[in-house]
Amino acid sequence: MDFELTTEQQAIRDTCRDFAREVVAPAAEDLDRHHKFGYDVVRQMGELGLFGLPFPEDVGGAGGDFLSLCIAIEEISRADAGIGITLEAAVCLGSSPIFEFGTPEQKDQWLPDLVAGRKLWAFGLTEPEAGSDARATKTRAESRNGKWVINGAKQFITNCGTDISAGVTITAVTGRNGQNDPEISAIIVPAGTPGFHVLESYRKLGWHSSDTHPLSFEDCEVPASNLLGMRGGGYRQFLHTLTGGRIAIAALSVGVAQACLDASLGYAKERKTFGVPISKHQAIQFKLADMAMEAEVARTIVYRAAAAYSHGGKDTTDEVRMLAAMSKLYA
Repeated sequence: MDFELTTEQQAIRDTCRDFAREVVAPAAEDLDRHHKFGYDVVRQMGELGLFGLPFPEDVGGAGGDFLSLCIAIEEISRADAGIGITLEAAVCLGSSPIFEFGTPEQKDQWLPDLVAGRKLWAFGLTEPEAGSDARATKTRAESRNGKWVINGAKQFITNCGTDISAGVTITAVTGRNGQNDPEISAIIVPAGTPGFHVLESYRKLGWHSSDTHPLSFEDCEVPASNLLGMRGGGYRQFLHTLTGGRIAIAALSVGVAQACLDASLGYAKERKTFGVPISKHQAIQFKLADMAMEAEVARTIVYRAAAAYSHGGKDTTDEVRMLAAMSKLYA
């Protein structure tokens, strides 16, 4: 088993590490303190090709893999998790479902701007009553005169209220299946569609540079062609999407853990007691060693899960889902 990153992955890591240090970190405090979205940082991430990392070149992507994306998310989050989640949600939850399950027309319409980072796309699963359980979705979409008429609400939705937000893919109940269970489908709702409302942003404890809003749909009409994938296929699609999202969130968490270790090491080398830096005291060394070990173990399982997900395609296996859950839980 080879634990070494490829030459390309090492280059992505080093590029993102430099970018995080030189661009993200200097902007992070101002963005967080004033609850501002990092438009300039996002623009530069787009110019670096980060939003297109895991997508093939024929759709404008960089031709990388999912592990490369997780490495980028880790390094960006090491400087600011709010910017990290912006990248994670845009790619894993926004662009990926369109790439994986969209029609050629849907891909041609939306992906060029998304993989370039010129526009952001949101993922509307979580609801006030259902949480993130797709089977418990309450939002309804009724087929009427060649259109979907949507009514319902979503909450905690990322990247839906910025000036460059292009739309959202939502889960909605579109009928009942043969077992009389809710038929869950995924539907594309472009920004500015009448009846689609982005409500006031949340007052959060952190991640202030990340855009997060509740959404409401009131007789919101979109063409029938905005169905993403097959009717009734939304649950399987979102299960696959969330598996990748869990791994990427774990990568974000590894970046935060590494930042904590970096800060702790720096403080331990500067702070002195009894005439020496506290890093010379064995009790402090034990704590730092534990932190380093925990971060490295988390990184290892995240990389393993990301590599497995890269090889799985649309058909996510039980093993990959298990690794995704373990990586998120541990990290």
